[in-house]
Amino acid sequence: MTYQIVTVCTGNICRSPMAEYALRQALEEEGLADRVEVASVGTSGWEIGNPVDSRAGALLARHGLDAGSHRARQMDAAELERADLILTLDHDHVGPVQRLLGGEAGEKVHMIRSFDPDQPSDTGIRDPWYGDESDFDLAWDQITAAIDGIIDHVRRESGEDRR
Repeated sequence: MTYQIVTVCTGNICRSPMAEYALRQALEEEGLADRVEVASVGTSGWEIGNPVDSRAGALLARHGLDAGSHRARQMDAAELERADLILTLDHDHVGPVQRLLGGEAGEKVHMIRSFDPDQPSDTGIRDPWYGDESDFDLAWDQITAAIDGIIDHVRRESGEDRR
C-alpha cells in the first residue's frame, strides 16, 4: 500500500509545490519514492490551472527540481481523506482542511514545521508571494528544515523504519 502525503497552502503556486518537490527529492534519496506519493493542493480556487510562481520555479530549478508540469489545484475532500499525512504550510490552512474533513482530520493534519527538530515557536511559513526572492529562500529553508523529521515520521507510520 502506498503512503500518501498532501501539502497544503493557499493557492498551490508557491509553498505547497515547494514542499511537494522537496519531499519527492528527499524520498527518492531515501529509497522511499516507490512507496510514498506526494501531492500538493491549495485551500482556494484562485490559482486553479496556473503554473508554479516563477520565483518558486526558479528556486526549485536552483535545487535541481523541475516544476514545469505543475498546475495549481484546489483541495477536495476525497483526496484529503485518502491521505495518510496532510502538511499545512501556515496556520490559516489548518481550519479549511479540518472543516473539509470534519471528523476525518484526526491525527493526520500537521503543520509542516512541527517536524523541524529545532521546534520553532511559530510553526507557520508566511506566504512569499507578497515578497521577493529572499522570502522564497526563507520559505525553502523553513520547509527543508522539516524534511528529515517528515521522513522519519513516514518511516515509522508506514512500517519502513530503518532502525
